Amino acid sequence: MSQAGQPEGLFLDDLVVGQKFASAQHALTADEIKAFAASFDPQPFHLDDDAARATLFAGLAASGWHTAALTMRLLVGGGAPLAGGIIGAGGEIAWPRPTRPGDVLHVESEVLEITPSRSKPDRGMVRLRSETKNQNGEIVQVLTARLVVPRRQ
Repeated sequence: MSQAGQPEGLFLDDLVVGQKFASAQHALTADEIKAFAASFDPQPFHLDDDAARATLFAGLAASGWHTAALTMRLLVGGGAPLAGGIIGAGGEIAWPRPTRPGDVLHVESEVLEITPSRSKPDRGMVRLRSETKNQNGEIVQVLTARLVVPRRQ
């Protein structure tokens, strides 16, 4: 919390359409991919190198949900420095290419739309497009999220 008792980060009033943010990086290992898959998405192409080679992915690939979880971690870690945290109210997600062992991920985000609430003057909605990219700049995930962001009190 800030000295005035406000959450730290950017408020709705601080944001502008077109504003961009960049996250830190995360290097993904095969062990991380397999551990996540074992708990949450136990399909052969996420669990076993040999089995994965015979699939559409032609090799071990992270679950899209793992990529989404890593994206969230990178956003929370400073890639979207919003006051009060990253509070989702819906959105769309796409995985245009697989995330692989050895990929070094980062997230680039852009504010697309800002809508102050008419019924709740203490907040508003922000539409944020976040592209998760690998070390080659290839997009592995696109998340367009509607986020609830507090207004400065």
